[in-house]
Amino acid sequence: MAKLDTSAVSFKNINSIAIPAIIAGIAEPLISLTDIAVIGNVEDNSVEALAAAGIVGSFLSAVIWILAQTKTAISAKVSQHLGANRLHAVKTLVPQTIVFNLFLSLLIYGITAPLAQLIFSAYNAEGLILDYSVSYYQIRAIGFPLTLLTFTIFGVFRGLQNTSWAMKCSLIGAVVNVTLDYTLVYGIDGLIPAMHLEGAAYASLAAQATMFVMALWFFFKKTPFHLKLSLKLNPEFKPLLVMAANLFLRTLSLNIAIMLANAYATDYGENYIAAQSILMNIWLFFSFFIDGYANAGNAIGGKLLGAKDYKNLWELSKKISKYAVLIALILMAICGIFYDQIGILFNKDEAVLALFASAFWIVLLMQPINAIAFMFDGIFKGLGEAAYLRNLLLVATFLGFTPALLISDYFGLKLYAIWIAFLVWMLIRASGLVIKFRRKYLNKEV
Repeated sequence: MAKLDTSAVSFKNINSIAIPAIIAGIAEPLISLTDIAVIGNVEDNSVEALAAAGIVGSFLSAVIWILAQTKTAISAKVSQHLGANRLHAVKTLVPQTIVFNLFLSLLIYGITAPLAQLIFSAYNAEGLILDYSVSYYQIRAIGFPLTLLTFTIFGVFRGLQNTSWAMKCSLIGAVVNVTLDYTLVYGIDGLIPAMHLEGAAYASLAAQATMFVMALWFFFKKTPFHLKLSLKLNPEFKPLLVMAANLFLRTLSLNIAIMLANAYATDYGENYIAAQSILMNIWLFFSFFIDGYANAGNAIGGKLLGAKDYKNLWELSKKISKYAVLIALILMAICGIFYDQIGILFNKDEAVLALFASAFWIVLLMQPINAIAFMFDGIFKGLGEAAYLRNLLLVATFLGFTPALLISDYFGLKLYAIWIAFLVWMLIRASGLVIKFRRKYLNKEV
């Protein structure tokens, strides 16, 4: 038997993709966390503003995740063709995907912006929280096309096994957001009036524009692709849309779980949704952090599949699992040490902090499970296994999360009900992916 060449899945190769991807990945939730931290400490109506930022942030994440599935699809296609040494075959696919996403994002903006009040009423928002949600969203939503196009370009970068370009764009975007957050929310005496929640929205919009311009620069200067549109559809365009559609349905079911969680929290009261906003954004922050290794699995896994290198594919799954779980344990330890201090970063209201602290331990407990689920999720995306990912999320959401939430809510567990449901959800996702991968690829490795 030929000696296994593990250079493709070496510690250095994996981390050269994973570490920049981690930094790039946490930049987006960092923008939302910064908004929440700054808004939550504004003296006037901080609880209502914090609740509105959390509701809108959840909806924006849902829409962006759903629409950005072409990012994952184009990444898989580029990486597979890179592994097969056929990168020329997708040169017209890239601009066609970018143009498709431009029209899609404009369509979604045109539909959702006028219906913002109706949308956030469905989250049980009312009164001042609803007013804040509508005004905040209508500004942030202007950045839809910028965000979706940026993410699509990031997918091309990842397919080329490079996540450092996306990292640089995201870091600069985060710096712009943090700087403008403090400037526009609080204002500068005699120069800039305090804009409160709307100021945070404009800061986020400026950050999105910055990342888009930088992404375009790297695209033209560093990649072999172009934006010249061919009217003849690339043969991979239809398979890409099928894959994206499956991932779209998967992500839709994922965000139904998040929407239900926020709707229940809002119904429990403003203190509950404020606490839930903090918990959810920390959970998302951790998820994007761990997801760096999932990105490495996505990029390298697709390349290995294109090269039909199943031995290294199995080796990849073992190594990335170890790294992702280690990261999760480190995050748990840090948060355990500063358990009582973390909530204060986002809000000073004692009732909100008490609710946050009461449920935060469940969020921490989930992290190793999340690590396994996200890591295999990334590999499966790179392998093009979109249909299985779709079916698994549908099962996890409607046969796991939803019943767990309804039963726990019936017994009056409130915030506990929400996070018990998320724990059940992640257990189903992780176990389903591990079992499927072992059955399909372990035998091919031998």
